[in-house]
Amino acid sequence: MTTIAARMASAGMAPGPSGTVWRRMARYRFNALKSDPTTVAVARLEIVGAGVGAGESAGTEGAGAESAEAGADRGKVLARSAALARDLANNPPGHLMAAEYADFTAEQGPSFGLSVETFGLAELIDMGCGGLLGVNAGSFEEPRLIILRYVPEGEPTAHLALVGKGIMYDSGGISLKPPDPMHLAMKMDIAGSAAIMAAMTGLRDLGVTAAVSAWLVCTDNMPSGTATKLGDVLTARNGTTVEVKNTDAEGCLVMMDALSLAMEESPDAIVDAATLTGAAMAALGTLVGAVIGNDQPLVEQIKTAGAASGESIWQLPLETRYRKQLDSDIADISNMGGPTAGAITAALFLSEFVKGTPWAHLDISGTMKSDSNDS
Repeated sequence: MTTIAARMASAGMAPGPSGTVWRRMARYRFNALKSDPTTVAVARLEIVGAGVGAGESAGTEGAGAESAEAGADRGKVLARSAALARDLANNPPGHLMAAEYADFTAEQGPSFGLSVETFGLAELIDMGCGGLLGVNAGSFEEPRLIILRYVPEGEPTAHLALVGKGIMYDSGGISLKPPDPMHLAMKMDIAGSAAIMAAMTGLRDLGVTAAVSAWLVCTDNMPSGTATKLGDVLTARNGTTVEVKNTDAEGCLVMMDALSLAMEESPDAIVDAATLTGAAMAALGTLVGAVIGNDQPLVEQIKTAGAASGESIWQLPLETRYRKQLDSDIADISNMGGPTAGAITAALFLSEFVKGTPWAHLDISGTMKSDSNDS
């Protein structure tokens, strides 16, 4: 068992096959690193109801109970996945670097019906993933690309691609972040990939009929003598050249490689999740996530899912008139726009790598962290 898996198991949080009981959402606490946690995990949950649903006759008492049981089973899977995403995001960077994350995913993935491939530094060089390599250039830790695949029984009804930003710790690189409490939260720059990885673990148990593939791009972003510099030009997996105008806009750089790889498989749709911009948090605060996309029916599905799950989501426009802010004098595009509309210009950057495919982008910078019960 990997180090992270052992820590999570000791706190009753380790992933396991279908039926494993996890602490439920309201009782969630990250206690894996406390020597004497004071919280008490849920040992038993009873659902009490009339047993006859609306419109049911006295002869169908079992139908209401079966519906409640099915709902409880679904809730267990969703709570399990959410807890895993939170565990990954809450781990300190020194306890969860890209290589360890990849090992953890490869070890745990098969128990959820997932196949897992991981790619290290040498392979990423061969693959031409210049964005991920450029962000990793200042780090002592190697990067990882993690690919997870779920294939349902029978003929898949569609192929969905998921992409997650996995910055294990974001110092800002050469564009160093200011010395404020934001630094402490930057272990949560993994949150996009954590959400995608955790979602993948629930697909089999929820009976999803589509094939789903996920690309997680993982590295920390550190300043050093080898770090990418302002004005450097990186080449994405698909050949696009990118001028780096801000090393703290590293999310766009790692995501462009993952989106390019996803596009090579011609999926029916792509959804990405990333703690991408402070501008999204400035606009929507910490309770509402942003969604931007090039396909309104796909965006509407995400908004509907958000409403059903209690996750507040607000659509921002993919305003193409801002695209000129990303122009570069020496490369195909730059990774930074102007002083305003940052969430939109970052989405416009990503949209350059998904042309022709329905795509939706979730900017979860504001919602990655909550210090209180906001329900």
